[in-house]
Amino acid sequence: VGLSILSGAHMTLFPRIKKELEKRGMGHVLLTGGGIISKEDMQTLHEQGFARLFGPGTPTEEIATWIVAEMKKRWANEGVQR
Repeated sequence: VGLSILSGAHMTLFPRIKKELEKRGMGHVLLTGGGIISKEDMQTLHEQGFARLFGPGTPTEEIATWIVAEMKKRWANEGVQR
């Protein structure tokens, strides 16, 4: 799940979405996001389970490449052939 927010409500909305995923048995889902997020908030969100957060202006190709690599790593750890 990729979230993007520019309003500054990331510390409210991102954890809420994570909680809802966990409530539905989907706590294993890759969480990533972006927007205008301070380094301190990025660290907090990372500690809460967000795999990576991207700042404004990050090229879409960079984000997509990272997601593909991260999923390949996760699948390999689970023994999934893709």
